[in-house]
Amino acid sequence: MDRDFNPKRLNQVWVSDITYIKTNKGWLYLTTLIDIYGRQVIGWSFSTSLFTDQTIVPACKMAVSKRKIEAPLLFHSDRGVQYASKEFRRVVTVNKLITQSMSRKANCWDNAVAESFFKTLKTELVYHHSFKTIQEAKTTVFDYIEVWYNRKRLHSYLGYKTPLEV
Repeated sequence: MDRDFNPKRLNQVWVSDITYIKTNKGWLYLTTLIDIYGRQVIGWSFSTSLFTDQTIVPACKMAVSKRKIEAPLLFHSDRGVQYASKEFRRVVTVNKLITQSMSRKANCWDNAVAESFFKTLKTELVYHHSFKTIQEAKTTVFDYIEVWYNRKRLHSYLGYKTPLEV
Protein backbone atom coordinates (compact mmCIF):
# COMPACT_ATOMS: atom_id res chain seq x y z
CA MET A 1 0.00 0.00 0.00
CA ASP A 2 2.94 2.29 0.67
CA ARG A 3 0.77 4.49 2.91
CA ASP A 4 -1.30 5.75 0.00
CA PHE A 5 -4.60 6.53 1.71
CA ASN A 6 -6.10 8.49 -1.18
CA PRO A 7 -7.48 6.07 -3.77
CA LYS A 8 -9.17 7.62 -6.80
CA ARG A 9 -12.32 5.45 -6.79
CA LEU A 10 -14.50 3.07 -4.82
CA ASN A 11 -13.29 -0.53 -4.70
CA GLN A 12 -9.67 0.40 -5.32
CA VAL A 13 -8.32 -0.30 -1.80
CA TRP A 14 -9.97 -2.22 1.02
CA VAL A 15 -8.40 -2.64 4.47
CA SER A 16 -9.31 -5.08 7.20
CA ASP A 17 -8.52 -5.79 10.82
CA ILE A 18 -9.88 -7.54 13.90
CA THR A 19 -10.50 -6.06 17.35
CA TYR A 20 -11.99 -7.30 20.58
CA ILE A 21 -14.84 -6.01 22.72
CA LYS A 22 -15.21 -7.00 26.36
CA THR A 23 -18.55 -8.24 27.66
CA ASN A 24 -19.55 -9.73 31.02
CA LYS A 25 -19.94 -13.07 29.20
CA GLY A 26 -16.57 -13.09 27.43
CA TRP A 27 -14.86 -11.50 24.46
CA LEU A 28 -16.58 -10.55 21.23
CA TYR A 29 -14.33 -10.21 18.20
CA LEU A 30 -15.23 -7.76 15.45
CA THR A 31 -13.71 -8.08 11.99
CA THR A 32 -14.22 -5.13 9.66
CA LEU A 33 -13.48 -4.50 6.03
CA ILE A 34 -13.37 -0.84 4.95
CA ASP A 35 -13.28 0.73 1.50
CA ILE A 36 -10.84 3.55 2.19
CA TYR A 37 -12.10 5.75 -0.66
CA GLY A 38 -15.31 6.51 1.22
CA ARG A 39 -14.33 5.15 4.65
CA GLN A 40 -17.39 2.91 4.60
CA VAL A 41 -17.45 -0.33 6.56
CA ILE A 42 -18.60 -2.63 3.76
CA GLY A 43 -18.07 -5.97 5.48
CA TRP A 44 -18.00 -7.06 9.09
CA SER A 45 -18.48 -10.12 11.25
CA PHE A 46 -18.84 -10.95 14.92
CA SER A 47 -17.33 -14.04 16.53
CA THR A 48 -16.40 -15.45 19.90
CA SER A 49 -13.27 -17.09 18.52
CA LEU A 50 -10.53 -16.04 16.15
CA PHE A 51 -11.04 -18.82 13.62
CA THR A 52 -10.74 -17.68 10.01
CA ASP A 53 -14.14 -19.06 9.01
CA GLN A 54 -15.77 -16.90 11.70
CA THR A 55 -13.77 -13.68 11.26
CA ILE A 56 -12.47 -12.52 7.89
CA VAL A 57 -14.22 -15.03 5.63
CA PRO A 58 -17.78 -13.88 6.43
CA ALA A 59 -16.69 -10.21 6.52
CA CYS A 60 -15.12 -10.54 3.07
CA LYS A 61 -18.12 -12.40 1.66
CA MET A 62 -20.39 -9.62 2.93
CA ALA A 63 -18.24 -6.95 1.26
CA VAL A 64 -18.06 -8.80 -2.05
CA SER A 65 -21.84 -9.31 -2.00
CA LYS A 66 -22.34 -5.54 -1.57
CA ARG A 67 -19.79 -4.39 -4.14
CA LYS A 68 -19.27 -5.49 -7.73
CA ILE A 69 -15.53 -5.63 -8.38
CA GLU A 70 -14.90 -4.58 -11.98
CA ALA A 71 -11.40 -3.09 -11.74
CA PRO A 72 -8.22 -4.00 -9.85
CA LEU A 73 -8.67 -3.98 -6.08
CA LEU A 74 -5.98 -4.05 -3.40
CA PHE A 75 -7.03 -5.88 -0.23
CA HIS A 76 -4.72 -4.88 2.63
CA SER A 77 -4.39 -6.25 6.15
CA ASP A 78 -1.84 -6.94 8.82
CA ARG A 79 -0.04 -10.29 8.96
CA GLY A 80 -2.60 -11.99 11.20
CA VAL A 81 -2.95 -15.73 10.80
CA GLN A 82 -6.51 -15.31 9.56
CA TYR A 83 -5.35 -13.24 6.57
CA ALA A 84 -2.44 -15.56 5.79
CA SER A 85 -4.54 -18.73 5.98
CA LYS A 86 -5.18 -20.97 2.98
CA GLU A 87 -8.89 -20.71 3.69
CA PHE A 88 -8.92 -16.93 3.31
CA ARG A 89 -6.55 -16.97 0.34
CA ARG A 90 -9.05 -19.23 -1.47
CA VAL A 91 -11.80 -16.66 -0.87
CA VAL A 92 -9.65 -13.78 -2.16
CA THR A 93 -8.21 -15.50 -5.22
CA VAL A 94 -11.65 -16.43 -6.59
CA ASN A 95 -11.73 -12.93 -8.10
CA LYS A 96 -8.66 -12.38 -10.28
CA LEU A 97 -8.99 -8.58 -9.89
CA ILE A 98 -8.18 -8.75 -6.15
CA THR A 99 -4.55 -8.51 -5.05
CA GLN A 100 -3.79 -9.25 -1.42
CA SER A 101 -1.34 -7.03 0.44
CA MET A 102 0.03 -7.39 3.97
CA SER A 103 2.03 -5.00 6.09
CA ARG A 104 5.71 -5.68 6.55
CA LYS A 105 6.63 -7.20 9.89
CA ALA A 106 6.38 -4.61 12.70
CA ASN A 107 4.93 -2.01 10.30
CA CYS A 108 1.31 -1.18 11.09
CA TRP A 109 1.13 2.14 9.22
CA ASP A 110 -0.52 0.84 6.05
CA ASN A 111 -3.47 -0.40 8.10
CA ALA A 112 -4.01 3.01 9.74
CA VAL A 113 -7.54 3.44 8.35
CA ALA A 114 -8.70 0.18 9.96
CA GLU A 115 -6.95 1.06 13.22
CA SER A 116 -8.48 4.54 13.15
CA PHE A 117 -11.96 3.08 12.72
CA PHE A 118 -11.46 0.88 15.79
CA LYS A 119 -10.23 3.86 17.81
CA THR A 120 -13.32 5.81 16.78
CA LEU A 121 -15.65 2.88 17.54
CA LYS A 122 -14.15 2.37 20.98
CA THR A 123 -13.99 6.08 21.85
CA GLU A 124 -17.50 6.89 20.66
CA LEU A 125 -19.22 3.67 21.75
CA VAL A 126 -17.43 0.79 23.45
CA TYR A 127 -15.74 2.69 26.30
CA HIS A 128 -19.12 4.16 27.28
CA HIS A 129 -20.83 0.78 27.68
CA SER A 130 -20.56 -2.17 29.99
CA PHE A 131 -22.00 -4.93 27.86
CA LYS A 132 -23.79 -7.54 29.95
CA THR A 133 -24.03 -10.10 27.16
CA ILE A 134 -22.38 -10.85 23.85
CA GLN A 135 -25.74 -10.34 22.13
CA GLU A 136 -26.07 -6.87 23.65
CA ALA A 137 -22.63 -5.95 22.31
CA LYS A 138 -23.48 -7.34 18.86
CA THR A 139 -26.73 -5.38 18.67
CA THR A 140 -25.14 -2.14 19.85
CA VAL A 141 -22.11 -2.40 17.54
CA PHE A 142 -24.32 -3.36 14.58
CA ASP A 143 -26.40 -0.24 15.18
CA TYR A 144 -23.25 1.89 15.43
CA ILE A 145 -21.82 0.60 12.13
CA GLU A 146 -24.95 0.33 9.99
CA VAL A 147 -27.11 3.13 11.36
CA TRP A 148 -24.66 5.71 12.70
CA TYR A 149 -21.17 5.36 11.22
CA ASN A 150 -21.97 4.56 7.58
CA ARG A 151 -25.14 6.67 7.26
CA LYS A 152 -24.98 9.64 9.63
CA ARG A 153 -21.47 10.21 11.00
CA LEU A 154 -19.69 13.06 9.22
CA HIS A 155 -16.02 12.57 8.33
CA SER A 156 -13.57 15.43 8.00
CA TYR A 157 -11.58 13.35 5.48
CA LEU A 158 -14.70 13.18 3.29
CA GLY A 159 -15.36 16.93 3.43
CA TYR A 160 -17.87 16.43 6.23
CA LYS A 161 -19.97 13.91 4.33
CA THR A 162 -21.03 10.45 5.44
CA PRO A 163 -19.50 7.33 3.89
CA LEU A 164 -22.76 6.66 2.02
CA GLU A 165 -22.71 10.14 0.47
CA VAL A 166 -19.40 9.48 -1.26
